[in-house]
Amino acid sequence: MKRISIELVPRDEAALRESLAVVKQHAAHADVINIPDLLRLSMRSYEGAAVAKEYFKAAMPHIRAMDIDLSAELPMKDFLRAQEIREVLVIQGDPPQDMTKKVYPTTSTDVIRKFREEMPEVKVYAGIDQYRGSMSDELYRVKRKLQAGAAGFFTQPFFDLRYLSVYEDMLTGLDVYWGVAPVMSERSQSYWERKNKVVFPQEFAPTLDWSIEFTRRVMAFAQERDESIYIMPIKANLEAYLAGIFPVA
Repeated sequence: MKRISIELVPRDEAALRESLAVVKQHAAHADVINIPDLLRLSMRSYEGAAVAKEYFKAAMPHIRAMDIDLSAELPMKDFLRAQEIREVLVIQGDPPQDMTKKVYPTTSTDVIRKFREEMPEVKVYAGIDQYRGSMSDELYRVKRKLQAGAAGFFTQPFFDLRYLSVYEDMLTGLDVYWGVAPVMSERSQSYWERKNKVVFPQEFAPTLDWSIEFTRRVMAFAQERDESIYIMPIKANLEAYLAGIFPVA
């Protein structure tokens, strides 16, 4: 397999360190830790990435495009350089629910281009949301992000290997991290169906066992093709999930 990326939510520094220790125990061979940027949390993604770099060689903060004022320099530029963070994932981001935080009509392609101009030493990745619309529309967005300077892509979680295979064929030759995430309850399944427009296969079950088995199938898929995987253990028992997908030999 090319690379393994694991996402950890930076709820606070103590909780992040606890999660990093669990990942170190069960997946010490992980190549990069992804840190999302959530406005409801006090720790910014790049601050969490600096903590993650104490445990793993590489960490990748998520940068929300709508937080970036194109008329000013990148606000995290000095911090990223000081912490030697060399990779970022640029996403569009969701508007703040209470609208107390200022946001801008900046697109992810704007921010990708801005990183290439202001921080050419940083490898910039972009997102793929394979459920939000037609494949042709998403492919157009992928091409625009490539033109802006994206070096590769991270997908939203897949729940059907057949659908993943279609995307893999469409994106042949690109550096793609195939997303997977455990879904542990019917309520969580309903969330993915309503908010992310996911269509689950008939075989799906909202259980730890199904999530572990499917993740291992996607890992085998990536291994066969020397591609990368993006593991998002959202709302799951991190230790049980990682122990299941990375069993001790």
